[in-house]
Amino acid sequence: MEPIIFAYLGIGIMIILSGVGSAFGVTIAGNASLGALKKNEDAFGNYLVLSALPGTQGLYGFMGFILLQDVLTPQITWLQAGAVFGMGLALGVVALLSAIRQGQVCANGISAIGSGYQVFGNTLILAVFPELYAIIAFAATFLVAGAIS
Repeated sequence: MEPIIFAYLGIGIMIILSGVGSAFGVTIAGNASLGALKKNEDAFGNYLVLSALPGTQGLYGFMGFILLQDVLTPQITWLQAGAVFGMGLALGVVALLSAIRQGQVCANGISAIGSGYQVFGNTLILAVFPELYAIIAFAATFLVAGAIS
């Protein structure tokens, strides 16, 4: 196997896992929104924001590819390819899990809003915590991209 193929495997893992995590997260929150709309349709804007929030992890995976693409050349070394693969795996797994968990936090907030509780701001604050780890993984990808270029 050539090093470039190994690096692209890492990129693929990163994009797939982060995208799957976001798809699950927004679906979890979206399902809660549909249920909450039956009780309180006036809060649709709040539901929309909270349902979209887990979608950001998929963007981090895509941005990770953009950060790492400068090193994806036929002259890539095995060390660089290993770093790309490792960061792809790390960002992908962290984004997958954080998006799903963020979707669950948002779904609980959406359910509470649907029941008449004024917890939109609190839900946004609490939903940031799972996202923080995806941001840290993205920042690590940024640092590794700078180190191996």
